[in-house]
Amino acid sequence: MKKMIRVLAVAATAALTMLSAPGSAVAASDTLRFGVAAEPYPPFLMKTPTGQWGGFEADLIRALCDQMKAQCQIKEVSWDGIIPALQSDKIDVIFNSMSITPEREKVIAFSRPYYETPGVFVGPKGAHLTLSPAGLAGKVIGVQSSTGNAEFVKAAYGNTATVRLYNTQDDCNADLVAGRIDVMFLDKLGVIDFLKTKDGASLEMMGPGSVKMDPAIYGSGIGAGLRKNDATLKQRIDTALVQLHDSGKYDTIAKKYFSIDLWPH
Repeated sequence: MKKMIRVLAVAATAALTMLSAPGSAVAASDTLRFGVAAEPYPPFLMKTPTGQWGGFEADLIRALCDQMKAQCQIKEVSWDGIIPALQSDKIDVIFNSMSITPEREKVIAFSRPYYETPGVFVGPKGAHLTLSPAGLAGKVIGVQSSTGNAEFVKAAYGNTATVRLYNTQDDCNADLVAGRIDVMFLDKLGVIDFLKTKDGASLEMMGPGSVKMDPAIYGSGIGAGLRKNDATLKQRIDTALVQLHDSGKYDTIAKKYFSIDLWPH
């Protein structure tokens, strides 16, 4: 997947979660606003029973703010509008599994990658599909819109298969379970938990296919999105991410949700 200046008054209807770091030396006017998509993306971002944001990225945001001694907020934004929200100063950081791609780097800056994950196809068990453009000819491939995965699938398979775009991964999952699409393509880490559910029990991962994932399309990892003129904030976040990894705190957070190493190498 996916940031500074003023204090936001939190109304009862506002979709904000305060994340004040203990002992913060940052003034109230230096609150960082971390933007996340309103649509949950477990286990990276999801709502707890109390309505708070949880998951790997929410925990990492809190750890970053503590490391930077910053006061922070998590602010919900629609995924399709998350880059415009950054550019219009409604948020200060995009922290929502956003792939670092050359196309996005034309309009925003990124922190160093904070995780990477391969893409995989998921389809019905026993389907025995050949995951090449010829093998999926005439099939319907589901993928979440406005993602690196979507750009990859459209570029690699759009001439032979029907590519169906979804606003949320949950909608894509539901259509695969219902048989309205033949396969879906998504981040491997984003589907592990779903395959353990009742709905996902009849599905399986099928691998990345035979088409090379060109970094020019697919990106070079997942980073925090920033405005291009926020060089100081980028340095703060980059430094804090490395410090969290070197101290072992990053791995402690990741192991709560994943059984594989996420840190980009």
